[in-house]
Amino acid sequence: MYTPTQSTLKRFLLAPLFGSCLLLVLLTLGQQGLNFWVQHLNRRADDWVTHTLLVEGEAERLGNALVDEERTSNKDDNKGQIAFNNSFNRLYNLMQDNPSQLQQLNKIKYIHKNWQRELNQKLLSASANSYTPVEKSLFDSLRTQIRILIQREEVLLAQRRYCVYKLHNINFIINILSTVALVVGVGFNLWLLQQRVNLPLRKLIKIGKIWESGQMEVRLGYSSADELGHLARVLDQMASEAHHRQQSIEVRNQHLEDMICALSHDLRTPLLATRTTLDAMIRGAFGSVNDTWREVFEEYRQANEDILKLVEVLLDVSRYEAGGGTHLNCEPLNWEKIFVKVIAQIKASSQSKLAITYKIPQSLPTVHGDSLEIQRVVQNLLDNAVRVSKPNKEIVLETASFGETQVYVCVRDQGSGIAPQEKEQIFHRFIQGRGRRGKSGLGLYLCRQIVEAHSGTIGVESSLGKGSTFWFTLPACTSNSAEFRHEKDVKKYA
Repeated sequence: MYTPTQSTLKRFLLAPLFGSCLLLVLLTLGQQGLNFWVQHLNRRADDWVTHTLLVEGEAERLGNALVDEERTSNKDDNKGQIAFNNSFNRLYNLMQDNPSQLQQLNKIKYIHKNWQRELNQKLLSASANSYTPVEKSLFDSLRTQIRILIQREEVLLAQRRYCVYKLHNINFIINILSTVALVVGVGFNLWLLQQRVNLPLRKLIKIGKIWESGQMEVRLGYSSADELGHLARVLDQMASEAHHRQQSIEVRNQHLEDMICALSHDLRTPLLATRTTLDAMIRGAFGSVNDTWREVFEEYRQANEDILKLVEVLLDVSRYEAGGGTHLNCEPLNWEKIFVKVIAQIKASSQSKLAITYKIPQSLPTVHGDSLEIQRVVQNLLDNAVRVSKPNKEIVLETASFGETQVYVCVRDQGSGIAPQEKEQIFHRFIQGRGRRGKSGLGLYLCRQIVEAHSGTIGVESSLGKGSTFWFTLPACTSNSAEFRHEKDVKKYA
């Protein structure tokens, strides 16, 4: 049957834990109360044992005083009688809480009076040195009654010691049970924390990492009625909305990419035709051209070339996004050949005085890749370095091996550098770094696509005013494996 208590335990995350802790507190208070009560009983029992020992000792002194009194009965000395009376009075005071022993003590007093009477009569008679049978009988009766008194106290002492023993056992059992209950309670609380808090939070963290990777279709599926369940439902709803938005954005981006690809294809043909026509006009195929018109036609041709390059970059980006690296023609890369071609092309197209050097170590692992595509990457990085460098400032192309599985390639300039906040996005589409304006913003993005299609990584290290180092890595061929291993920590080398 469903009860309000069960509803409260389900609706509040830590309600069972609080209830369990409250029970543990009550149990601890109860255990302390029981310990206090048992300790009180122990003190009383110890007092009883001490009292019984005092009574027993005093009873023995009473017996000794009786013997001393009997030994000095023929002499005019009443010290024995005084000692007996003092011991008797102390016993009488000690036995006020024991009526049966008081009766026994009164009986001893009565017999002692009769024995004293016989002793007094013997002293008055002529037979003062003789020991009458009545006197002897009374004396023996006195000693017997004192022994009975002592025996009763010994029995009482044993009972009270047994009571103390039982109280100690009870106290021990209470402590053991309390300890076990506390251990069980703590274990139960830990289990509650594990089941109601730790496990759901672990699941939440796991799903959160999946969401972080972009898989927003995954759901928590935690249906508890407590606060975590409510939080899970809210997060699932947020993830569902984000997933719908993500799908809409992906569809819109796909439509945009399809449109860009289609427009690029449609624009490329007339741009090529325009270039051919302008080349013919500049050469004078349609008649002589004076210097003024030649300069105008050359400006038109350069503008047409810039647009044509942009269209070709858009087509290349679309090709990489659609098919990855399936179109690559992989072969062993000749780094010296690539660097020489790139440097020659850059120097031919640049009007500035350049100081470009390259470094290639002798023992460099072999890398398989598409030479033309890797050359495009190096040329793009070097072109960016030239545009941000002052004349005669050194620009370095360098390759190096990183272990046996990676080849590291970098272009190092002495330009103005890149701000830290720009480095995070510089390899995205339509992003241009400071001092690198004037292009489409697709060059570095295309470089990233080409390098990643070769199973490599690309990055930049830069500080404002200290230049930049653009680098990329490619997996080297190994004798043990035909696959390339991706090394992420290349920045440590630079």
